[in-house]
Amino acid sequence: MLTRIISGAVGVVLLGIVLYFHNTVFLPIAVAAIIAVMLFELIRAVKLHKCIPILLAAEACGISVPLLYGYYHKGKDVQYYLTSFRLYGEEPVLNDRYGLYVFCAVLIAAFVIFITWLKKHKEIRYEQVFFVLAVMVLVPQSMTTMVRIERFDSDNGLFLLIMGLCGAWIADTGAYFTGVAIGKHKLCPEISPKKTIEGLVGGIVTTAVVYAVAFSVYYGFTAKRAVIACVTGIVCAVIGTVGDLSASMVKRQIGFKDYGKIMPGHGGLMDRFDSVLFVLPTFYVFIALFGVQ
Repeated sequence: MLTRIISGAVGVVLLGIVLYFHNTVFLPIAVAAIIAVMLFELIRAVKLHKCIPILLAAEACGISVPLLYGYYHKGKDVQYYLTSFRLYGEEPVLNDRYGLYVFCAVLIAAFVIFITWLKKHKEIRYEQVFFVLAVMVLVPQSMTTMVRIERFDSDNGLFLLIMGLCGAWIADTGAYFTGVAIGKHKLCPEISPKKTIEGLVGGIVTTAVVYAVAFSVYYGFTAKRAVIACVTGIVCAVIGTVGDLSASMVKRQIGFKDYGKIMPGHGGLMDRFDSVLFVLPTFYVFIALFGVQ
């Protein structure tokens, strides 16, 4: 337990440092480092971490996504790009280079992976290849949402980023304590024996209340803002549970207890960010479409 507490405290301090430098190049670099570790843990899970061409291709593709996004959106308010259009029917004011370069990175990485598969087709199964291709796209795009959210609003980016992360972790905390207190009915006993239906409900309610209060205090209370924040919290809590269960299912089918040991007592970064992978994009969609802020 002590090891788990110390490890968690170190993790909080490191996250605090990253958030403190949120409006600098440090954030995309930190996100790229997180992506690199998560991809390694996932590729190792399917026993391809010793296949250097596949590992390097996936890693290079993964870390390029936040770095490119940070470069092309440094110090800019994404809301401007979402709402600004040039006159006379021209295209929206958007920088297409980022999307083009990311597409090229994915294409090149996929090409390297398929060439390697062709050369080692007797050793590498198609399930392994397509798993790597899937996580090579999912993990970088999802985690880069940290940078997207921070750049979404130049004045309130840090608050939005914290709330996006809290969308996953508050739900986990609320579910844990509710489950310990009154949990009786198992949610998915074959996948995650400790999760209960009561815990899920507790996590949803906790996140909804925290979101409604936090956004109302930060931006000022209006009924519309409170309702949208509450709904956002509910959806994020449910989506986060799906992400957590999905990652647990992969571990069980592979036969892993934890994805890694980088955080003693907690496992790997995938074990800490599994629900975040689903919550951050969901939160970003809500603030972009419905204006929770």
